[in-house]
Amino acid sequence: MNITDVRVRKVTKEGKMKAVVSITLDDEFVVHDIKVIEGEKGMFIAMPSRKAADGEYRDIAHPINSDTRERIQALILAEYEKAAALAEEGEG
Repeated sequence: MNITDVRVRKVTKEGKMKAVVSITLDDEFVVHDIKVIEGEKGMFIAMPSRKAADGEYRDIAHPINSDTRERIQALILAEYEKAAALAEEGEG
């Protein structure tokens, strides 16, 4: 599986959620609404989720193992950093 496209759709300055991202896998499958969140220990991603009847949030799509999650997270955070840098240049 290769991530063939990463699109940072929204970069915000206030609050913990910094961006909403879509990734394309093998030019064939898209996952929307992955969130880039600034946590106490740094930036991380949250996979798309839905609120269940019991009030808990459950991921709709997610990696099966930690290696895949880390690879996806690294690619997304790298693209987020590029988008944030471009947004800052546009303001200056």
